[in-house]
Amino acid sequence: MDRRTFLSLSALAGAGAAIAPQAAISAVKSRPGMKNDTTPIATRQLGLTGMEIPILSMGVMRADNPAVVRAAYNAGLTHFDTAHGYQNGKNEEMLGTFFKGRDRSTFTIATKGKADPRSDNFEQDYATLFDTSLRRLQMDYVDIFYFHAADDVETLSNPRLLALLKKFKDSGKARHIGFSTHAHKPAQIDEAIASGVFEVCLVSYNFKLNILPELNAAIRRGVKAGMGFVAMKTMVGGAEDAEGNRRVNGASCLRWVWQNPDITTAIPGFTSFDLLDNCLEAAHSPVLMPADAEYIAALQTRPMLFCQNCGNCIDQCARRLPIPAIMRAYMYNFGYRHPALSKETLTELALTGNECAGCRACTVDCPSGFKVAEKIAAITPIVNVPSCYLT
Repeated sequence: MDRRTFLSLSALAGAGAAIAPQAAISAVKSRPGMKNDTTPIATRQLGLTGMEIPILSMGVMRADNPAVVRAAYNAGLTHFDTAHGYQNGKNEEMLGTFFKGRDRSTFTIATKGKADPRSDNFEQDYATLFDTSLRRLQMDYVDIFYFHAADDVETLSNPRLLALLKKFKDSGKARHIGFSTHAHKPAQIDEAIASGVFEVCLVSYNFKLNILPELNAAIRRGVKAGMGFVAMKTMVGGAEDAEGNRRVNGASCLRWVWQNPDITTAIPGFTSFDLLDNCLEAAHSPVLMPADAEYIAALQTRPMLFCQNCGNCIDQCARRLPIPAIMRAYMYNFGYRHPALSKETLTELALTGNECAGCRACTVDCPSGFKVAEKIAAITPIVNVPSCYLT
C-alpha cells in the first residue's frame, strides 16, 4: 500500500474505533439511571429440544467486555450465542471465563463452526474445531452446536456431515444440533427437516426480508416437525440509512420479530449498556405498539444496510465475487461499527482488497438498490489494514 491509501484506511478504522461502545462498570445493578424493570421476560419452547428460554437472548459475537455479559445475565437473559471464529476464539474464551463456576442450570450456550464436508480431512478437522471450542468455553458440552453459515441446500444432506453431527450429540458434547443460514432459507429448512438431524435453525429474520411469506411458511413446517427457530440479523443492519449514520430502534425491530410465535428467541448483538437497555425495554413490553408499526412502515422502502442474500448478484458479476458476504462485511463496518469483524469476514473469503480492478463498469443490478461496486470499493481494502488499528 502507498502512504495515502494506508492513511485513508487507518482513518476508516479509526472512525469505527472512535464510536465502538466501551464498558465502564462491572455489574448491571451498579449503573446509575439503569431501568430496574422486574417484569419477568416471557419464555418460549425451542422446538422439541426441551429448552425453554427467554424471548431475548444475547448474540455475543461483537461483545468483548464481560461486564456487558454480566449485565445481560443479571437482567434475566439465560441463552448466549457465540461461534468458533468470533474474535479469533477470544469470544468463546471470554464466555468460558465468565461462566466458570456458575450454576450450569442457569444458562445455556450455543456455539457454531464452519467446515466443508467435501474436504479430505473433514471429520478430523471439524472434531478438532469443536473440541477447541469446548476447551475455550471450559465446558464439557454446549446446549446447541450449529453447523455455521450453510450457504446451499446440498450441504445439509451431506452424509459425512450428518454422521459427524450425530456423533457430537451421541457423545454428549452437544445436547442439540442446529444450522445457521443467511441464504436459501426456505429450501434449507425443508432439507434440514428431511435430514432428521437438525433440531434448531438460526436464521436471519427481520421486516426487510423480501421472502417473508415463503420463509414464514417454511418456519411453520419446521415447527410442526419439531424444529426450533432462533432469529438473528433482527436489527436490519443496525442503521436506518444506507450510510450507517443513524442507529436503528432495536426495541421496535425486536417487537416485530416476536409477533411471530414460531420464533423462540432473538439474539441481538448488543455491545453496550445502552443497547442492552433498548433490548430489555422491548423484552419487558414485547407487544408491537402502533408507534412501532409506524416506525417500521417508514423504513420498509428506505435503502438500508441489510443484504437480502438472494445471490442474484453473483451470476451478474464478471468475476463471480461473493458479493453477499462482502455486503455483510460492509454492514459490519458501517452499521455495526465493527471494522475488525468486517476484516475477519473478508479475510475468510481470501480477498485482496483490489477485487474490481480492471472492470470498466459494474454489471450487477442489485434488487435492493445497493450500489455494489461502490460498496465493494469502500470496504474490501480493509483487508490490508493491520489488525492492531481495528477494534
